[in-house]
Amino acid sequence: MIMSENAGQYLNRMIASLWEIQKAKEIAGEVLRELAEKGVLFAESIEIGIMVETPAAAIVSDFLAREVDFFSIGTNDLVQYTLAADRQNQNIERFSDPHHEAVLRLIQMTAQSAREAGIWVGICGELAADLTLTERFLQMGIDELSVSPPFVLPLREKITQLRCAL
Repeated sequence: MIMSENAGQYLNRMIASLWEIQKAKEIAGEVLRELAEKGVLFAESIEIGIMVETPAAAIVSDFLAREVDFFSIGTNDLVQYTLAADRQNQNIERFSDPHHEAVLRLIQMTAQSAREAGIWVGICGELAADLTLTERFLQMGIDELSVSPPFVLPLREKITQLRCAL
């Protein structure tokens, strides 16, 4: 794998600030230049997007949206960090409510920022497969719901039902 020497110090970091995207784009540019110098063929046009997994990223999503081609909202981490409840700690499971209005408002804020910037926005994580929220997500303007294979058909059926009801 070809990677810029500077990239390693930024791996496994959730986005919270504009400068992080700018640095990631700088590193991506370096990697593309390295590939070109080595004669490696690659797509000239690539989309650069971010995972919105922190409340900070959702709150400043209007700024972040100007720098990227898409958002993917990582709901598992967003729930955990918004509600300050470790999702792997069963003793505080009742505090980790993925339907909490604070979580849904952060998703709404992110979707609105994406629409205003003309970029697409998706949702991944457990909430993407939550059929009780599908209609709300569509109303928010979510473009994509990323789910595991067992949830594809039920989700497709729910979306079809909602569209037929219009």
